[in-house]
Amino acid sequence: MAYSSKCLLALSLLLLFAFAAQGQLSANFYARTCPNLQRIVRSAMIRAINNEARIGASILRLFFHDCFVNGCDGSILLDDTSTFTGEKNAFPNRNSVRGFEVIDTIKSNVEAACSGTVSCADILALAARDGVFLLGGPSWQVQLGRRDATTASQATANADLPAPSSDLSTLLSKFSVKGLNARDMTALSGGHTFGKAQCTNFRAHIYNDSNIDPNFAALRQQNCPASGGDTNLAPLDVKSPTRFGNNYYQNLVAQRGLLHSDQELFNGGSQDQLVRLYSSNQALFFKDFVTSMIKMGNISPLTGTNGEIRLICGKVN
Repeated sequence: MAYSSKCLLALSLLLLFAFAAQGQLSANFYARTCPNLQRIVRSAMIRAINNEARIGASILRLFFHDCFVNGCDGSILLDDTSTFTGEKNAFPNRNSVRGFEVIDTIKSNVEAACSGTVSCADILALAARDGVFLLGGPSWQVQLGRRDATTASQATANADLPAPSSDLSTLLSKFSVKGLNARDMTALSGGHTFGKAQCTNFRAHIYNDSNIDPNFAALRQQNCPASGGDTNLAPLDVKSPTRFGNNYYQNLVAQRGLLHSDQELFNGGSQDQLVRLYSSNQALFFKDFVTSMIKMGNISPLTGTNGEIRLICGKVN
């Protein structure tokens, strides 16, 4: 059966619209509806980081913990209510995830410019990118078009987020379930090149593990006693705690990883060679980190007519 050129054009347009209706992410999703979005996010992140450099790491962690629980849908931003249980008080998040006020400020600024248009999930993705870049790391083109969840899952957060006590096989498994391979896992772990961790998350490593430099263990024990002081903080990267770079991997090679899960990446296992590569080649680490961040940002986003555009990030409309 022959088709006219007009029929073929119409068919092509239908296929194009059908593809768009699936809500695929794109870098220019808000080009017409909120053209100043990226400038608004960047300006707010500059102010936040000037106030506290650590916030860049906190926002990156917030994005990671969001994407690993039912996809990058902003569910981690939802507050608990009398009738709703969110993810903020899941064990991996309780009293440790932070930066919500920064996302709220950005959301308010975005709403003032283009009301009801940009999701909290997309704002979080852009803020995470900017936090990395402003503290010395790479930049990348963030894919946009996510919508916000109207539900959350504390149980999934408890089950799916890697723990600081995880061994290598557990880490590989938890990332694999999310569609992220071993190289993604090792590259994304480089997010621990800045930020801080609480004593309760690294106490067992500095007191009980053998794969740790004894001088480093003694240094960390000064601020993390064998009991008590659970919320005392230490930098994840002792060399450059507020700069994004490859020192994290250099620390691992020197057995100076803060968390048990960090040092598992360089402990006679399958990731040792890649850790050595990243430790001596920052450009390669940056390249792989960008690739894996984009990949992680594509985990099960809500698109099209799914979810909603929250007007306030902490509650459903």
